[in-house]
Amino acid sequence: MNATPLQPRPRTPVGRRPLLVLGAAAAAAVLLVGTLVLVNQRDPERIGYFADWNVANRGYTVNELLGSGAPEHLTRIMWAFGDIDRDGLCHIPQDNHDQPWELYQRRYDADESVSGEADEYEQELAGSLNQLRQLRTRYPDLGASLSLGGWNWSVNFSTAARTEESRQAFVTSCLDLWLRGDLPVREGEPQGGAGAGAGVFDGIDLDWEWPGGQGNSDNVEHPDDPRNFTLLVAEFRRQLDELSRETERDYVLSVSLPGGAAHTEAYEAEVFDHVDFATVQGYDFAGPWSERTAHHSNLRVPAYDEDANSVDQAVRRYLDLGADPGQIVMGVPAFGRGWQGVPAEQAGRHQEAAAPAEDDYDGPTRAFSDLEETEGRRYLDEEAGAYWVYDGDQWWTYDNPDVIGIKGRYVRDNGLAGMMVWSLDMDPDGVLVRAMHDSLD
Repeated sequence: MNATPLQPRPRTPVGRRPLLVLGAAAAAAVLLVGTLVLVNQRDPERIGYFADWNVANRGYTVNELLGSGAPEHLTRIMWAFGDIDRDGLCHIPQDNHDQPWELYQRRYDADESVSGEADEYEQELAGSLNQLRQLRTRYPDLGASLSLGGWNWSVNFSTAARTEESRQAFVTSCLDLWLRGDLPVREGEPQGGAGAGAGVFDGIDLDWEWPGGQGNSDNVEHPDDPRNFTLLVAEFRRQLDELSRETERDYVLSVSLPGGAAHTEAYEAEVFDHVDFATVQGYDFAGPWSERTAHHSNLRVPAYDEDANSVDQAVRRYLDLGADPGQIVMGVPAFGRGWQGVPAEQAGRHQEAAAPAEDDYDGPTRAFSDLEETEGRRYLDEEAGAYWVYDGDQWWTYDNPDVIGIKGRYVRDNGLAGMMVWSLDMDPDGVLVRAMHDSLD
């Protein structure tokens, strides 16, 4: 077993250094004219998902994110999630934790606001979206994308993508709501109206889980979903380009892709012709559905289980499909998966467990910050790029800064676009975000 017991080591941030990115077309031009062509330098992507329901559920506000120090190390925030109604249009549901109130109607006091100033009752934009706007004012280079779908809100993606007419209507509704910022006025509150949320977001992320099926059991599904997903991505690209000509601003289009082999088969190479980048979920390879303990986010196949999935395999599947390495963003988790009743052999690894761990954060998962405080002996498998803690009964696997460092080297060595973390509230002190920054510098 290639594993070394250790204790977590603190990380300190270092300065940024942009990477040189040379596209295929630019490289061809260099060869054609025989002269040196300078291309734009670009930092590797360092992306963090912000789960907006945790503002209400866990009190994790944008100001808490600011206090973590993470924003100065991020290039983009993915705001999760935007919903799709039964007609296949973007909307803000009223019956989900009073989302309109939290998103753009709630007035913040000075001590909980990014700006340090209290909201006024009559201002047209309040809530979390106004806090995000304030954060982006403070960090002008920080992008923000609205992520559509996710596990629970991909129910009506298939309806939206079904026909040319439905795709056009869906994309228009999303751009109107989230980019043009035409927020509905509701319940007599003064917030909302045409353009009230303009400029909060400069991108759209499509997180349809999943076009080939195997998603939430409530999802509407059709056999032509994989093809319609490609056509939907193309329609987003078309309308975003039109919006760019209208506003003279650039808009980012991305897709979130699964890490499992069976899921990958549903995607078409043409998707990569239209997106700026794609995030690959490099986690959930194992979980409460697994009878044996197993790493859920290992970089490479561990020596003890040659049939295991890995981040490397997931990335290579998309490269084989036709993605450019510079389009692939590696997803890393800020959470771990756990089991209980685990035998001591192999320090608990690959052992048949009595049951998944008890509900913690959201089922048998635990946030990175809590896992760092979990008692037990700790192990790092440098070859597999995997980490775990074992206390004699419970076994937890997660990514710590050492693993992030290993994965960052992989991203650099393979010319990938960067890294993404799900989700920021699970890393409340910004430890993993800083490690991600350090590893890509």
